[in-house]
Amino acid sequence: MTDLKAGWAVVGNDGRRLGTVLGAGQSYVLTSRGALTAPLYIPASAIANVEHEVVHLNLAKNEAMQMGWEQPPREADPPEDGADPDLLHRHI
Repeated sequence: MTDLKAGWAVVGNDGRRLGTVLGAGQSYVLTSRGALTAPLYIPASAIANVEHEVVHLNLAKNEAMQMGWEQPPREADPPEDGADPDLLHRHI
């Protein structure tokens, strides 16, 4: 998820464009659908693959639009950077 970049396209498995990546958490992709609509918090489980700066979902655009993903996650979900914070405080 940390490799996803703002500006990449998000498309359904029907090839129809859903929106544009705004950012990513550890378990979701924040996706813009346009100026007059709320962004979507697409869960990582809905991503089939990512290639050539395009995020491909495992469901069609219309299905994704009806999933209720307009609500943000209940808890903070920053992307992990791979560093173990405990390693900084361990003395060997």
